[in-house]
Amino acid sequence: MIRGSTQLVAIIGRPIAQVKSPENFNAWFASNDQDLAMIAVDMAEKNLPAFIDALRGWNNLRGCVVTVPYKQVLAGQLDALSPRAAALCSVNVIRRGADGRLLGDNVDGEGFLKATRAHGFQPAGQRALVVGSGGVGAAIAYALCEGGVRQLVIADLDKPRAEALADLLRSAFPQLEIGNRYPSLENFDLVVNATPVGMGGTGEMPLPGLLLETLSPGALVADVVTNPVVTPFLEFARDLGCRIQTGPEMARAQMGNLGAHMGVMPLDA
Repeated sequence: MIRGSTQLVAIIGRPIAQVKSPENFNAWFASNDQDLAMIAVDMAEKNLPAFIDALRGWNNLRGCVVTVPYKQVLAGQLDALSPRAAALCSVNVIRRGADGRLLGDNVDGEGFLKATRAHGFQPAGQRALVVGSGGVGAAIAYALCEGGVRQLVIADLDKPRAEALADLLRSAFPQLEIGNRYPSLENFDLVVNATPVGMGGTGEMPLPGLLLETLSPGALVADVVTNPVVTPFLEFARDLGCRIQTGPEMARAQMGNLGAHMGVMPLDA
């Protein structure tokens, strides 16, 4: 029940109907007797500056989760960024301070690694392929580097964007092997789809079929897409014997990180 006293948080993106955060957050708020609620905001990009201005003065809105396609767009419109958000030029959560100042962070990578550890994956010394170098892909790649992967490969149809991310990561983590080439998938311990490909039951795959057939059965294969829960990519990997990690698993794993940044729940929620 939303009352006049209820403190709000939001999630903003376009489209927004597929996101799982409102049900996850609101279930936690209800089960923990918190007078808090999350609302979903589907907004056109041209109206984002007005939304940010409104957020500064919205006294009962504690913060905002940011989803596709606005993670990079909104990073340049806030008052301050965490060091990792500044490095990535991308945010997925905003906290509104009591003075109205807006602080952005990006915990996508933290949430992703929290979910992979539940599957027994530890990044140190591993080889990883991240498909997609946009907001979520960059955050996952950055977190994998922080976790000490042995090799990171970034794949993207937008080759200049992929190379720009690789350059950023090489500068920040000069001891790691970071590149864009991958003749097959057989040597990767982790393969991640960090693009919207497969969203909404389109049946699309993030990589060509012949390449997917080279997946190692020992690999962990992950997707950030939340609808459907098991994408065609994950279904294909599961049929090969791979462990799979779904988009909702990542969303649930990072909920505490998002809530803690906004000041509405503990980190381990």
